[in-house]
Amino acid sequence: MKTKFLLSLIGVAISYAVCTGGAATDKSQNGRVYVLSNKPENSVLVFNRASNGSLTFIQEASTQGAGTGATGDPLQSQGSVALSADNKVLLAVNPASGELTAFRVIDAGLQFGSKVSSDGFFPVSVTVYGRLVYVVNQLGVPNITGYTVSDTGQLVEIPNSQRDLAGGPLALPAEVSFTPAGTQLIVTEKGTGLLEIFNVLASGQTDGPLSEPSRGKTPFGFAFGPGGSVVVSEAEGGLPLLATASSYRLTGDDIPQPVSPKMTDHNTAACWVVVTGEVAWVVNTASAAISSYHIGNDASITLVNPVAGSTGTAVPIDAAASRDEHFLYQVFSTTGQIAVFGINGSALTPLTIVGGLPLSIQGIAAR
Repeated sequence: MKTKFLLSLIGVAISYAVCTGGAATDKSQNGRVYVLSNKPENSVLVFNRASNGSLTFIQEASTQGAGTGATGDPLQSQGSVALSADNKVLLAVNPASGELTAFRVIDAGLQFGSKVSSDGFFPVSVTVYGRLVYVVNQLGVPNITGYTVSDTGQLVEIPNSQRDLAGGPLALPAEVSFTPAGTQLIVTEKGTGLLEIFNVLASGQTDGPLSEPSRGKTPFGFAFGPGGSVVVSEAEGGLPLLATASSYRLTGDDIPQPVSPKMTDHNTAACWVVVTGEVAWVVNTASAAISSYHIGNDASITLVNPVAGSTGTAVPIDAAASRDEHFLYQVFSTTGQIAVFGINGSALTPLTIVGGLPLSIQGIAAR
């Protein structure tokens, strides 16, 4: 029987500006944004996205699991919620209860599908490709575990899919993600500085891991771009103004090949990465800045703007782009806000801020 985590939980009074019209979908909405509340009674907050990028709250969907209730950067991860490419299923982690929840995506928001054990302690990141799902557990003996998920959100664990991470108890994984072709899983380990690769088998299980040291210290988030590229942020231990990003080229069945190692953005604590087109957006938490890098067809990266967008006095954590790549949504956990930026080439234009969210929020997905 698993040992329960004893967490200090922060009670937060929340008020939402709820749109009128009941469960019907707002005809002006162009997409959706989903944010993990990470409250002790965990939930996903659902927003309609209008054509101008603005957000309207429509639903709080219970995960029937437990979040930490902590603020700041409570999970220290990227990808605690994940939306399937066909927009039919949303996955969410429940870190405090060691569980994974799947929802069916419907016009009115989200419909609870199922909840299963993550087969480990403190799940922090989840990824989906087709109907394959993998979650990474951060504490205890860090591991990944695989599942299948149906269109209605029914999760079934894949037998013998659990794999321990190469870094062991010190790994502190930040993100797990399928590669664009779905043939591999990549995991970043903040604690050991390793990048890990698991090859995905026809059974849905994985072999490996293959691992190698990251080109920069404290690898955190990553995202995929043109030329078979994967761009990895490196917090460099939080040292002032030394944050970096590196790029690699995917090989398909081996460790990605380094292309542009340790490209500094002259900020502090590069953690989250979002890619739109040929631009990688790197969120620097400690310097309240979002940097932009150009991604070449050869998978190389070049710093374009160290401060493509500023978050002022707010502390930025998770971010996501709308699938039309017109808007970037930036989470501010300590103030319970989502900032909306317009994407203009390699620069960001601040548009609006949505407030009144829990101070424990972490994890965002958009379409």
